Amino acid sequence: MNLFEIINYLESVAPLSLQESYDNAGLITGNKQMEVTGILICLDSTEAVIDEAIANQCNVVIAHHPIIFGGLKKLTGSNYIEKTIIKAIKHDIAIYAIHTNLDNIRAGVNAKIAEKLGLLNTKVLAPKGGLLKKLVTFAPEANAGDVRFALFEAGAGHISHYDHCSFSLEGTGTFRGDATTNPYVGTRGEDHFEAEVRIEVIYPAYLQSKLLTALLHAHPYEEVAYDIYSLDNKFQEVGAGLIGTLPEPTDVLTFLQQVKEKMVCGSVRYTKLPEHQVQKVAICGGSGAFLLKDAMSAGAEVFITADFKYHQFFDANNKIVIADIGHYESEQYTIELISDILMKKFATFAVHLSKINTNPINYL
Repeated sequence: MNLFEIINYLESVAPLSLQESYDNAGLITGNKQMEVTGILICLDSTEAVIDEAIANQCNVVIAHHPIIFGGLKKLTGSNYIEKTIIKAIKHDIAIYAIHTNLDNIRAGVNAKIAEKLGLLNTKVLAPKGGLLKKLVTFAPEANAGDVRFALFEAGAGHISHYDHCSFSLEGTGTFRGDATTNPYVGTRGEDHFEAEVRIEVIYPAYLQSKLLTALLHAHPYEEVAYDIYSLDNKFQEVGAGLIGTLPEPTDVLTFLQQVKEKMVCGSVRYTKLPEHQVQKVAICGGSGAFLLKDAMSAGAEVFITADFKYHQFFDANNKIVIADIGHYESEQYTIELISDILMKKFATFAVHLSKINTNPINYL
């Protein structure tokens, strides 16, 4: 198996176009054409992790966090980043990062946290806008079903828990082909009136190339007419954080103790606790302070995330419980998530989960 097969699959699940602007997800070292002997999955690709990959005869490391965020001007081994990159290159090990693009999909990092905490009825806390488009095309009545199905198969027509969503409207199309044409219906050089169906479907922008290929392949016309519209609608399947509910109302301190146990936390930093029980919980793996207002607006009673600064805790204003469980702790199960994703496609391939704790923070 070549590396590009694995990369193509991972990016079909978490497209690179969904990463944040500051991020550096994707292939960091290595050649996409290289043959893969084994995969090691980790949270951080440190030098010790590269050593672990070598020991396990893995020539691909898939990490959540990119080892490089900014540009490197030199490689002298002066810090852990340079040392890691040098060792990976020396031993022909590819490093691939799947970061905020994996955070931002509904079935991503936060879904794994929700699974560990037993949250139900989850949905994206802060859906992203500007990611959806609408395709409008026109097909002869006899071919409309085939065209519509081809668009569905290419990924169009998904709205939340529904698929095969479209809108159709019957009408009359007109055209006249010149002497060089070979029209599917009608006669070249003559005006033709054809009973057609207007088909409308919504799709995520990153599927556009695939969608147009499917359209042109399924449509019978020599020249296919279509329109593409950019939408401002929020994409409910993509965005930051998740919000869900506990199976039943729970004493908040009891719940935080459960969080500490299930997320294997050295400590939980939290704000003032209410006297009433809680049930609605917002989560965000990694640094999630930017989502506090969204969590409050969504009616969350507890917000579990990491990296809150001292003064940011005041922003809870006794309206929500902020529970900071630590960055590493909130994302540690991402290793399991990546493994689960790979095993769905490459069930018989050698995939190892790193046993190295790369958390730079210790607790007394």
